[in-house]
Amino acid sequence: MKIKYSELIDQTLYFPTEEFNVSENNLLFHDIPLMDVVEKFGTPLKISYLPRISQNIQKAKSWFKEAFEKTEYKKNYTYCYCTKSSHFKFVLEEALKNDISIETSSAYDMDIVKSLYENGKVDKNIEVICNGFKTDDYLAKISDMINNGFENITPILDNYRELDKLTESIDTTFDIGIRIASEEEPKFEFYTSRLGIGYKDIIPYYSQKIAEHPNARLKMLHFFINTGIKDTAYYWNELYKCLRVYARLKKIAPEVDSLNIGGGFPIKTSLNFDYDYQYMVEEIVSQIKKFCEEEGVEEPNIYTEFGSFTVGESGANIYKIISQKRQNDREKWNMIDSSFMTTLPDTWAISRHFIMLPLNRWEDTYERVFLGGLTCDSDDYYNSEQHTNAIYLPVFSDTKPLYIGFFHTGAYQETISGFGGIHHCLMPQPRHILIQKDENGELQYEIFREKQEPEDVLKILGYK
Repeated sequence: MKIKYSELIDQTLYFPTEEFNVSENNLLFHDIPLMDVVEKFGTPLKISYLPRISQNIQKAKSWFKEAFEKTEYKKNYTYCYCTKSSHFKFVLEEALKNDISIETSSAYDMDIVKSLYENGKVDKNIEVICNGFKTDDYLAKISDMINNGFENITPILDNYRELDKLTESIDTTFDIGIRIASEEEPKFEFYTSRLGIGYKDIIPYYSQKIAEHPNARLKMLHFFINTGIKDTAYYWNELYKCLRVYARLKKIAPEVDSLNIGGGFPIKTSLNFDYDYQYMVEEIVSQIKKFCEEEGVEEPNIYTEFGSFTVGESGANIYKIISQKRQNDREKWNMIDSSFMTTLPDTWAISRHFIMLPLNRWEDTYERVFLGGLTCDSDDYYNSEQHTNAIYLPVFSDTKPLYIGFFHTGAYQETISGFGGIHHCLMPQPRHILIQKDENGELQYEIFREKQEPEDVLKILGYK
């Protein structure tokens, strides 16, 4: 009978993987000895492994390069990083090592671009795709940067008002794009995305407002599906509708030369994750090329805006199991030394799954448990995992500490939970460390932010 935790993993999951392995009964994440990290920095702990950001960018670039070569696609591919996934400086600086463009969604993003420029991380040639509904402040910052020589900033029109406001404030020629208001899946709570302009309205709008515009040039059509890039009839149907608009536009607006297919690449949320990235890229590229050939129009440059895919797999959250509560004869609650609601809000808000594994005691026997956080809130728990919706961990012991990690948590969690602010039940924000590799492949550790102390919380609340 197989009763060790390591045996459970061997018989139920794909293991080891590219990211995970076990050495001397302890878990390695990208060859990082996690128990050594725990001994050095304690728990709870947030980790950002920066090399993973560059690795994923280069993977995507290679998939598109191979697809272009295979289909003899004649135009260019541009990788944009979607900043809303994680705005941290260390993320942007790592991503920018890979010759990428940036996609923004708010006025504050433009301040980040300015800061990067002022610190010599980018020059005025940096390409910025400006998405989202644009407030007057957002539009003013876009206009100011274009007027000051940032010529590769492209505002993507979300509504008719935006072009009028840009026209009033920009005193030179500038490029624009139009976002298509795609139709959502039938099971969605609404039929059409709130972002963008309807399929049927784009051609008339171009003819009436853009074709004879003295300064604005339409360069890009933007397309994004909320549910991501999936091999489904729904996705291919929406892509086809987008291509019909592109072909019609291209015939009357030869200056349109780019198609932005947005983001939507998934990240690994299970050790049984199965997604053929290369197939999806080749299929998208071939469908675009085939459609354009049939319509007799030039194929577009292809842009993507991967956010979670860029940064998600670089992150990990580490906790210690500090106690076990037995509520009845079936349910055992392992309590972590933090809160899921405040450090992994997606587990609470959208029932998001992450890869969860113990850091130590892999040769011990296992038991089925639930995981609970420290807030006095009934929703502060995590109870779903790879093992047929159950969590199995090494048996709890008062004398043998157990540590667990949630992996691929690098996107959205800090911004949604309110990094540096007040959290539910005043749970303190954990210490956050960055892990990099030097030119010799040696791991380097840096504390990005210390854990919150009571004085920090009291100051925010006005008590100090």
